Amino acid sequence: MPIRIAPPDTSVAACPDQADRRQGNRTPAVFPLFYSGMDKGQFLVADGIGTNLSLHGVAIYGNRSVIPGMRIALFVSLPGMEEPLCIAQSRVSWVAGRRFGVTLGPLTLKEKNYLRFFFMGSRHSPSPRPSHLKP
Repeated sequence: MPIRIAPPDTSVAACPDQADRRQGNRTPAVFPLFYSGMDKGQFLVADGIGTNLSLHGVAIYGNRSVIPGMRIALFVSLPGMEEPLCIAQSRVSWVAGRRFGVTLGPLTLKEKNYLRFFFMGSRHSPSPRPSHLKP
């Protein structure tokens, strides 16, 4: 299934490839999350696995379909955090089956600090590998 790209805030022609739209480095990681939003007038609540997290976005493999442009809230469970980090007003930027990319909404200083703490810690320890990729 081809990747569907939502109308971005900048020109798609200038950024035709998913990797080209990234703003900053992504940290390889695997972590659980929940996402919620509205889909065709129905409230959507689903869970998934997040990967490649940055201060600007995340790739997700979810158990419920989303569409490009959809607004969702993320509840991210990062290692070392007692409660999930809530990131509201995020936007689905691309979809390929159950995999999709999300542009994170505005982050508070506290949320940015949580993410920076996670990024710093992940540089000093190897990322967990999904069980299906372990030797």
